[in-house]
Amino acid sequence: MSRITIIGGHGKVALHLARDLTANGHQVTSLFRNPQHTADVEATGATAVVADVENLSTEEIAQKLEGADAVVWSAGAGGGAPERTYAVDRDAAIRSIDAAVAAGARRYVMVSYFGAGPEHGVPEDNGFYAYAEAKAAADEYLRHSGLDWTILGPSALTMDPGTGKIEIGAGIEGTQVSREDVALVAAAVLERPGTIGQTIQFNNGSVAIDTALDSFKEQNA
Repeated sequence: MSRITIIGGHGKVALHLARDLTANGHQVTSLFRNPQHTADVEATGATAVVADVENLSTEEIAQKLEGADAVVWSAGAGGGAPERTYAVDRDAAIRSIDAAVAAGARRYVMVSYFGAGPEHGVPEDNGFYAYAEAKAAADEYLRHSGLDWTILGPSALTMDPGTGKIEIGAGIEGTQVSREDVALVAAAVLERPGTIGQTIQFNNGSVAIDTALDSFKEQNA
């Protein structure tokens, strides 16, 4: 059993993830901003903690992560003003990474998006630009954090039921993937040391998640 903290615990991916993890015997704590969402989070079997990471310091976030073996970032500003996008998707994410280091939570899984990175190619006059910039900065910061990180790059998210099947690998183009399957991938990588240090872009596909992720071999195994 691992102790896993999910940041952004009321998001649709996060709710699926908490249910998956608790069903498999893990101890889950979910952080979320709105106290009105407490019952939804508790229904997943997770411990619900109201915590607005946008407005918490690194030290305050570290206190919330004490005792965690792993952290999953599944939070986001959800669009809107660029200022808030940078505040959540870049600045709060970076503080959470520093907080994980301070709290001794070595494993960190970042839910990003397909195509994220400095070369994202989104024009400055596009409404997605601030998010693309914010995620590029946070992902890159994580890569240099010294944590045991994995970055997930799901393609366009759907509300379709999960299939348990994905496609990954060089050369694939982003299409779509269900939120439920993103949660299943996040849960699976937490169990696989071979995915440490990997950025994994994926769509729904024809290969079972476990089989697809078995292609990442543990270093020095």
